[in-house]
Amino acid sequence: MKILSVASEIFPLIKTGGLADVVGAMPSAVHPHGFAVTTLIPAYGAILEKLGKGTILHQYDDLFGISARLMRHKVGELDIIALHAPFLYERDGGPYVDTLGNDWRDNAVRFAALSKAASDIAGGICKSYLPDIVHAHDWQAALSCVYMKFGNERAQKTPSVLTIHNIAFQGKFSGEMFGILQLPSEVYRMDGVEYYGDISFLKGGIAKAHAITTVSPTYSREILQSEFGMGMEGIIQAREAQTHGILNGIDDDIWNPETDDLIEKNYHSKSLIDRKFNKRKIEAIFNLKRAANPIFCVISRLTWQKGMDVFMEALPDIINSGSRVAVLGAGEAYIEDRLKNLAREFSGKLGIYIGYDEKLSHLLQAGADGILIPSRFEPCGLTQLYGLKYGCVPIVARTGGLADTIIDANEAAMEANVATGFQFNKVTYHEILRAVNRAIPLYHDKRKWAQIQRNGMKADFSWKKSGEKYAEIYKSLVK
Repeated sequence: MKILSVASEIFPLIKTGGLADVVGAMPSAVHPHGFAVTTLIPAYGAILEKLGKGTILHQYDDLFGISARLMRHKVGELDIIALHAPFLYERDGGPYVDTLGNDWRDNAVRFAALSKAASDIAGGICKSYLPDIVHAHDWQAALSCVYMKFGNERAQKTPSVLTIHNIAFQGKFSGEMFGILQLPSEVYRMDGVEYYGDISFLKGGIAKAHAITTVSPTYSREILQSEFGMGMEGIIQAREAQTHGILNGIDDDIWNPETDDLIEKNYHSKSLIDRKFNKRKIEAIFNLKRAANPIFCVISRLTWQKGMDVFMEALPDIINSGSRVAVLGAGEAYIEDRLKNLAREFSGKLGIYIGYDEKLSHLLQAGADGILIPSRFEPCGLTQLYGLKYGCVPIVARTGGLADTIIDANEAAMEANVATGFQFNKVTYHEILRAVNRAIPLYHDKRKWAQIQRNGMKADFSWKKSGEKYAEIYKSLVK
């Protein structure tokens, strides 16, 4: 059966975060269950060379006033339909922001076009490809479910799934933009895209999708509450019966310390001693002085959601408690500036790399002793799963997917030999520092630390279980 996955990014073509990893891994996850996934993405200028030559499926003379075409491409094992619209997508900058970091002013049109194309495909516009289900990801694709609801008979009958990867990103635009969406006026109301006088792409998708998924079971419950629902808790409560929490998986072919060619030295759970070669490389890159104390890493967007404002305030005491720290990430300017100043103050003990580097993220997981994730909310989180796989012990806030995947190293869990990391309840200065101070003594007990590492490395967070659950939802919709 054919699944049309609709997303704004997919690994390895274009990536700004975990969304791309999930969208890239899903085709192989559901394939064993009888589902063939084709992914619809924008043909950004930055990925045209990677896409290579393709086959034209449909030519638009007027898609929101511009010419565009749908083309099918094969990229490795991925089956891609790319929306080629040079006026919308072939420009300098990122998928969502310009070279200065500002949102593209026409993002509403850019992603409405993607969603409209998905609906058209569901409606049979491409004679050689007709999907049985459309699966939209996040706000950028959420309008697919709305356009299908008001499309032709074939589109209306095609089931739709919406996955919420992060409800904080809602695709909100001025209500004055509604006219350009080419939707009937009845959509602009409380049970549609209307949101306090503005429009929200995500809200429209939540209202109209046949099934809704979130990326962890705990997160599916959290977003029913005002603390985590980001203003969407009311409509999520109304669709609670159609909402399912499915934990993300990780791609074992890409994230595997035994075969990873992006790290200095490969290893497995019985050769943890070899992680020291990766640790030495981290020390060299981040200018950390060699010492007997642990290296804790941070691989994150440097934002409020990720708790980075609290983390940087606790950082001096984390270092003074007997740790070295390596930070990889980019985000809010004041956090970046504060971290740079701290790196100068704690030279040799704190290293900062502003930006994102895929190779460096693999190396940090393979050589750092632990990974700090103090997120205020975390729909699923992938970095803690990578940490488990690589023996980089996670120290995490007890929220969302972090709560679902990490077993705290309390006395009972250590005695039962099931602990995989450290959890703390609130994202506060004292809670973060307390968790780190629980971890450091165990780090110096090499037998117990190796026990925690091996427990994490043997945990199964592959896509196998998640793929089965997505397949169950697809089957229920087709019935």
